[in-house]
Amino acid sequence: MDASSDEFMKYRSPLVSRYASKEMAYNFSDRKKFTTWRKLWIYLAKAEKALGLPITDAQVAEMESHANDIDFAMAAEEEKKLRHDVMAHVHTFAHCCPAAAPIIHLGATSCYVGDNTDLIMLRDGFDILLPKLARVIDRLANFSEKYANLPTLGFTHYQPAQLTTVGKRACLWLQDLTMDMRNLQRARDDIRFRGVKGTTGTQASFLQLFQGDHDKVEDLDRMVTEMAGFQKAYLVTGQTYSRKVDIDSVVVLASMGASIHKICTDIRLLANLKEIEEPFEKEQIGSSAMPYKRNPMRAERCCSLARHLMALVSDPLQTCAVQWLERTLDDSANRRISLPESFLTADIILSTLQNITEGLVVYPKVIERHIRHELPFMATENIIMAIVKAGGNRQDCHEKIRVLSQQAAAVVKQEGGDNDLLARVKADPYFAPILGQLDALLDPKTFIGRAPQQVTRFLAEEVHPILEPYKSKMDVKIELEL
Repeated sequence: MDASSDEFMKYRSPLVSRYASKEMAYNFSDRKKFTTWRKLWIYLAKAEKALGLPITDAQVAEMESHANDIDFAMAAEEEKKLRHDVMAHVHTFAHCCPAAAPIIHLGATSCYVGDNTDLIMLRDGFDILLPKLARVIDRLANFSEKYANLPTLGFTHYQPAQLTTVGKRACLWLQDLTMDMRNLQRARDDIRFRGVKGTTGTQASFLQLFQGDHDKVEDLDRMVTEMAGFQKAYLVTGQTYSRKVDIDSVVVLASMGASIHKICTDIRLLANLKEIEEPFEKEQIGSSAMPYKRNPMRAERCCSLARHLMALVSDPLQTCAVQWLERTLDDSANRRISLPESFLTADIILSTLQNITEGLVVYPKVIERHIRHELPFMATENIIMAIVKAGGNRQDCHEKIRVLSQQAAAVVKQEGGDNDLLARVKADPYFAPILGQLDALLDPKTFIGRAPQQVTRFLAEEVHPILEPYKSKMDVKIELEL
């Protein structure tokens, strides 16, 4: 068996092999993780040197020159021998930096590199997701504006209700996504650095290194935090940063998953009605057995993966709950899975939804037919008011309409026929005084209330301002390979 087939002999996460973007897959990769560890060791050495510890320029330069050339095979061998991933990489780094070996990881605990790297990955993960969410919002905003005035049946309980417009319905989706945008931005901005805190968070090792100088320990923490690109570090930690940070990160992604599940379920329902369809490739096959089918596979993929994303939130909740005292290690294996998978899954469903919203197809004639089928029932109140204005009695008219409506409903439900209420109204001499008004009374645009005006105001006040910071990143299109 050749080496190229080895990868097919073991499980590969479909989140990476099948779906995720290269940038998000890289964000949680070993390459990103371990090069970040080395950067953190360099930051620590630079700050310790600046604050007076006996570290030389040559040692720092040696570390910097080997920041990216990681011998992963050696690291794996060291970890097998030492049973400790951080020390394995300390030894591997020290092997190519012999002059700097004595000062690599000086005063630090494993969580100095582990936790700080996780926080960098969480922050960078949000930075990948936010422009993608902005693009989805932008595409849906364009869709809402285009169809702001197109009447469509509204549904409550998935039963025909008062009319709305296609654009107004999309604003319901947009409102959820703008809330997600604020949630993701807040979660991203709330992330602080663990900083330089020592084994149980007391900074005792660093206080010893600086011979009891508290100010230098504080300066060390601040300097490394700034080098890593953070404005603040947590003032108190145990051995780890509080696992509530993981909850705050994953819960906003799970909440976004719920929004996207709802949107894509709506699209699937509308696809069944043939009112709206997701984009469909020229040679795409909907069903192996039924050539006519055009399945909403992208929306289904979003729903499928969104369920996984929503389920993942229980992991950080439970991990946070069982962190005894200053920490336990039962968080580690869980977080290796739950944190990357949350961001990878969120990344996939955003990319897929962007692809959907860039090519949504609307069928106005089908929408109009469905309106025509239901509107006579909805127009009965308008007909009654017109008869009253023409001098008729409301109660008499109500009874006439009630009887005719039930007859028409029987034709629809029991005989499978079309709604013939209007024909019955026209045939009844009682309604002769208002026959000339019927077309106006049944104009769908008179049943949509302020939907178009709501779309205009909502886009102007809620949507466009939230997109302003991402204007330069709007041009990216999404082409799905699968």
